[in-house]
Amino acid sequence: MGTFEEHEVSRRRFDVADAASLLLDAAGVVTSWSADAQRLLGYPAAEAVGTSLADLLTAEDAGRVPHLVEQWRTNGGWAGLLSVRRGDGRPVRVMVRIASAEESRGPSRWLMLMSEMAEAPGWDMQRTVLEQMAARSPVGIAIVDTDLRYVWSNAALAQFGGGPPERRLGLRLADIQPGLDSAAIEAQMRHALTTGEPVIGYEHVGSVRSAPHRETAHVMSFTRLDDERGHPMGVYYTVVDITGHHRARQRLALLDRAGEYIGRSLDIVRTAQELADVAVPALADLVVVDLLESVLRGAEPAPGPLDGTDPVRLRRAGRRSTDEGSDGQEGAEPAAAPTVGIGDPAAYPPGSPQIRCLATGLPRREERGDPLAPEWGADSSGGPGGTFPDPGLHSVMVVPVRARGVTLGVTTFFRRHRQEPFEEEDLSLAEDLVSRAAVCVDNARRYTRERDAALALQRNLLPHRLPDQDAVEVAAYYRPANELTGLGGDWYDVIPLSGARVALVVGEVPGHGIAAAAAMGRLRTAVRTLAALDLPPDEVLAHLDDVVARTAQEESGAPDAEAGADAQEVGSGCLYVVHDPVDGRCSMAAAGHPAPAVVRPDGTIMFVDLPQGPPLGAGGRPFESVEMILPEGSTLALYTDGLLAGGEEWALDTDRERLRRALERSASSLDQRCRAVVNDLVPARPHDDVALLMARTRRLGADQVASWELPADPAVVADARKAASRRLTDWGLDELAFTTELVVSELVTNAIRHATGPIRLRLIKDRTLICEAFDGGATAPHLRHPRTLDEGGRGLLLVSQFTQRWGTRFLPEGKVIWAEQSLTDPPA
Repeated sequence: MGTFEEHEVSRRRFDVADAASLLLDAAGVVTSWSADAQRLLGYPAAEAVGTSLADLLTAEDAGRVPHLVEQWRTNGGWAGLLSVRRGDGRPVRVMVRIASAEESRGPSRWLMLMSEMAEAPGWDMQRTVLEQMAARSPVGIAIVDTDLRYVWSNAALAQFGGGPPERRLGLRLADIQPGLDSAAIEAQMRHALTTGEPVIGYEHVGSVRSAPHRETAHVMSFTRLDDERGHPMGVYYTVVDITGHHRARQRLALLDRAGEYIGRSLDIVRTAQELADVAVPALADLVVVDLLESVLRGAEPAPGPLDGTDPVRLRRAGRRSTDEGSDGQEGAEPAAAPTVGIGDPAAYPPGSPQIRCLATGLPRREERGDPLAPEWGADSSGGPGGTFPDPGLHSVMVVPVRARGVTLGVTTFFRRHRQEPFEEEDLSLAEDLVSRAAVCVDNARRYTRERDAALALQRNLLPHRLPDQDAVEVAAYYRPANELTGLGGDWYDVIPLSGARVALVVGEVPGHGIAAAAAMGRLRTAVRTLAALDLPPDEVLAHLDDVVARTAQEESGAPDAEAGADAQEVGSGCLYVVHDPVDGRCSMAAAGHPAPAVVRPDGTIMFVDLPQGPPLGAGGRPFESVEMILPEGSTLALYTDGLLAGGEEWALDTDRERLRRALERSASSLDQRCRAVVNDLVPARPHDDVALLMARTRRLGADQVASWELPADPAVVADARKAASRRLTDWGLDELAFTTELVVSELVTNAIRHATGPIRLRLIKDRTLICEAFDGGATAPHLRHPRTLDEGGRGLLLVSQFTQRWGTRFLPEGKVIWAEQSLTDPPA
């Protein structure tokens, strides 16, 4: 290892005065023993001198002595660690240095210095070792002076550009790397130089001379160098290329952002736009997403023929550029205006990269592409370059939008500002992004299909138009829930009843989707059937509750149903209101549904104190009806709970106050007022369905109703016919006299024969001519088909044949048999 002077180390770490010394001859025998050696090992000089070095070492190191002797003879010395035995037999680990002590005359001798490891925990390395470490290190290393000029650098630094070490001497970073952000790096150098605090792990991202068209990333550390007096001499720094790690981190960050950002809605176009937004500018400078037209409609993907001669039309669903971003950002250089906007058709020739990608389902990458070439697309006039008119686009990737084995469209990525072309790892990242978005697009497509089907079903099940009647003026408005919640089962209906009355119904089925819409249709049909029986509101709800409970019981007992399964209708709410325009009487009952609001003619607003019955099918207390007289011109507001955002008990008063304020606002028509209330209280995409039915009450005039009290005497039948005929003359309905006299005769005669108590005859001129006979009986008449020789039983048969419709309505004090004749059709 050289002469003793070459092996001298720092006195702080290995001072000769602190080391135990001894002399060895050429064979490794101790010839001289110092007091420090005696103190360190416990052997007196008399015992140690003449002893072989191997006798002083532990058994594991004693065998190395012949090899060590050969080494220090060949190399002129040796340094290392050995285990020696103390005089008491205990081993001790020591640092050993052996150097030549050769004199001008005399035999060869060697100086051995020992230092216990506990007192000297480290060993300074030689300058030659340090130089090898720095010069041969694969890490870029450099030293700059206090002016930040290079005074030394290793060969590895040349891999980052700037030339070999000798070319750097005397230059600054900006001189050898003009394209780099040298000011930021030199700021870190000055910080270390000024404060003495090392800067560790500083990351720099940019382009270096060795890769001018490629973004690179490096991690740098800076340490100040001081002279022997502690004055700053310069800065020592290291550089490590972490471009691969940086790009992997960027890819992971982009995929994480895509997972959070893409698919936040179930809107196909919005999802496609989110894909474009995520990819620009992190991956590309321009991204367009083109989907099949059938996909945008929610239908199954149907690309049509791809091998013909005619262009294939896709539909532009998403677009984002660094120059014309969807968020309004503007780039440094203007780009050509897009010829294909969102929602417009994008035509591609059969041989274009997009159509080949669509046909094969495989991605494509071109390091240098020409979007102005004819095979890339045409404008509306057939000219080339219409789809991508920007001449600055160069590198391109086309990735199919595939989900569940089906291709839904294509996504095209372009580079414009960045000169480096797309690489394979960029294509892999683009595939990951598009595959994530494709699942969301397909989910949105499937949802769109189901939602459209549910909306179509619900539109068919809801009233296409409100029926014509004179009892109330009505307006209704329905707003479906947003796409994430799904279509619900809110519904409304207006049902004309006998005696010019009308039933107003609003209901809500729990759940969302097609099942809720179908359940709503079943409930509406059941309500209409029960309404035809002319039952009071509480009885209608009671029968409806029985129907729902029975259906749930039947479905739960079906072999293919899950244990405990209930019908969709269980838990539904319903409000049933009947208004009579003759006397303004209004009766209503509720099953788990909000009570209506009433706007009086003077503008004051009240909420009906309506006893709440249990939801349909839930069982519990019986339903109760409330009856009131409403002045003409009063407005009833029947609504589902989606109209009030809260719905909790503690917020009920607050929600009603919001509804009160919305109802107080005036509007030119009832329909506009109905829409205004919904717009005031409900967002454009509510969390729950909303149905609002508003009805302004009317009264029939006194000249439209005629009523007679009749004794239970057969002789009065003729008088009743004459009175009815005179009233028809007053109404100008002489053409209905014959039929009306027949109906009056049969109904009054039937009441006299089969009923008890007083009899009342009433004629109502509404949209139809209504004839009613009231009696105190509780038995319902039955239509008979008498034989030829039967003397009776033809009364109701004649009534049914000569009138438009007839029926029976039960009251607490008896029943009413009624018949209607059309005022527009010619009499039978």
